[in-house]
Amino acid sequence: MAKKLIFCDCSGTQSLDSAALWAATDLPCSPVHSALCGAQAERAAQAISTGETVICCAQEKRFFDALAEEIDAPPPAYLDLRDRAGWTADTGDLIPKMSALVAEAALEVPGAKTLNVISEGLCLILGPADTALAAAEQLQDILGVTVLLTPASEAPMSRGFDVIRGQLRRATGALGGFDLSFDQLQQLEVGGRDWSWSPPRDGGTSHCDIILDLTGGTPLFPAPQKREGYLRADPRDPQAVAAAVLTASQLVGTFEKPLYLRHEPLLCAHSRASQSGCSKCLDHCPTAAISPAGDHVSIDPMACAGCGACASLCPSGAISYDAPPMEAQLRRIQTLAKAYLHAGGSAPRLLVTDSHGSEMISLAARFDRGLPADVLPLEVAALNAFGHAEILTALAAGFAEVLILLSPKIDRDVQAAELALAQAIAGTDQARLLDLDDPTALSDALFGAKVPAPIASPVRPMGSRRQVTRQAALALQGDGATLPQPALPLPAQAPYGAVLVDQDSCTLCLSCVSLCPSGALGDNPDLPQLRFQEDACLQCGLCASACPESAITLQPQLNLAPEALAQVVLHEEEPFACVECGALFGVKSTIEKVTEKLAGNHAMFANPDAVRMIQMCDDCRVQAQFHQKDSPLAGASRPQVRTSEDYLSKRRDH
Repeated sequence: MAKKLIFCDCSGTQSLDSAALWAATDLPCSPVHSALCGAQAERAAQAISTGETVICCAQEKRFFDALAEEIDAPPPAYLDLRDRAGWTADTGDLIPKMSALVAEAALEVPGAKTLNVISEGLCLILGPADTALAAAEQLQDILGVTVLLTPASEAPMSRGFDVIRGQLRRATGALGGFDLSFDQLQQLEVGGRDWSWSPPRDGGTSHCDIILDLTGGTPLFPAPQKREGYLRADPRDPQAVAAAVLTASQLVGTFEKPLYLRHEPLLCAHSRASQSGCSKCLDHCPTAAISPAGDHVSIDPMACAGCGACASLCPSGAISYDAPPMEAQLRRIQTLAKAYLHAGGSAPRLLVTDSHGSEMISLAARFDRGLPADVLPLEVAALNAFGHAEILTALAAGFAEVLILLSPKIDRDVQAAELALAQAIAGTDQARLLDLDDPTALSDALFGAKVPAPIASPVRPMGSRRQVTRQAALALQGDGATLPQPALPLPAQAPYGAVLVDQDSCTLCLSCVSLCPSGALGDNPDLPQLRFQEDACLQCGLCASACPESAITLQPQLNLAPEALAQVVLHEEEPFACVECGALFGVKSTIEKVTEKLAGNHAMFANPDAVRMIQMCDDCRVQAQFHQKDSPLAGASRPQVRTSEDYLSKRRDH
């Protein structure tokens, strides 16, 4: 049974055409109500009782959930058609936009994978004695509290919580799993009338579930506001301290920690053979959840805050956003564009926001002009995860413009870099960042703006980020085979490009081939050749850093020609023929150069026979070494084989 859309015009403050939406979405639609959360609540209850309804009002979700519980029915689905479409000063046709929002809401987006985190309420409180002890007294009946005082502090009189003295040297982990180490650690020894402290010692360790930091100094973790279980407040601000204490009191029990990222270490281009390669994720992780682990990186899921920057920057796809997966994100984008165009729209604009931006949209709808009819809002969980691949997908799907509303909590450098990369690949400025913090300014920026023309023939690519980028670029730029310049120049640090080899310097040692993490560089087992497949190149720089002759440089570009998908020869030389058997091996110029340098100039190659071995293949060289005079491989003479006749000849009876 298809879901039925239940409409309410919110006391006549928005315009809804039930019949037109039914025709555009092919979903059954109710008549338009005016007060489903008030006088017409019985009609809402009747619709909810069927179990197959979508309430097109998100503001009154709590009311309708309570109503569903009252009539013992499952809670309905919700769709916001009011703030995002209905409340607008635009007098144009709203049916294409509303049908697109309905189609996007009907998609089944997989939820984030989660990990259960158990907090038993063990809390460490740091800070000045008066503030920390006061907080401990408030929490002692709820949490297992330990207060860390400075080495010179006096012992408190209360025994409702534990007290230690010392310095916190290091803290790692997150909610439910903090690991602590201390220096000058002293424990309170209680006995008799005079309490004393144990002798100080370094290297003490402990664990806790919650850290309440009231020191007001340098935070223990980078991006402290994103570290779950770490609460921080200025001791001079009583309201902030009270809020932190209240939050700490609630952090007991089992919590679901989203697993934001999918990690495939074998694809990682971080390092090979102690040579440094890509470090983009390490450089931009705000919580230091990513750390080197040999040839790849490791991710601490407990410290990861899900900002998504690493996923958009990763050149190989070793790290991808998984809450929701990229495939679901692309499907949402393409569904919005397809439904809008199918309903008769012509040039939609995509407005990408996070929860902060969605709140601005609601405020603009209530107090200003709202959104124009051609602007489709798309709320994403992590704005930094919306990178160049998603921007290009939207433009290729038929959006005339992609607008990204910046949020205070994102890495703006990452977003700007991804935008610049998308603009370079698309060859247009049809993607922009909106750095606005006022709902009125948002409406002003969208209304009356000149809208560029969208792509004439939309496409909807799927696949990995690299595959989607290439397919979208081909659609936006045209067929790579007919482009006057199929290789599009890209900004520095772009994950696409070519490898340039100085043929005069290259000796075909092939050290670059052995280190290439993506297989973009390869050899020919039959001939001295260095081969290259540009489409696979990650521009990680491992080949350039490993080249002993410094013969390799990188050139950021996106080559849309078909040749980029095949291997081409970057450098080749004539092979050398073995002087003994004639088999081809090695590089002729290298063998001749080595012979010239060693013959007569090195004690081991003073003999012409030894020099001749340089010019032999592996098999012939071993044979020559074995049979040479005074061969180091030759052993002592084998003993003569004794026969029966030898034994019998020594017997006296014969």
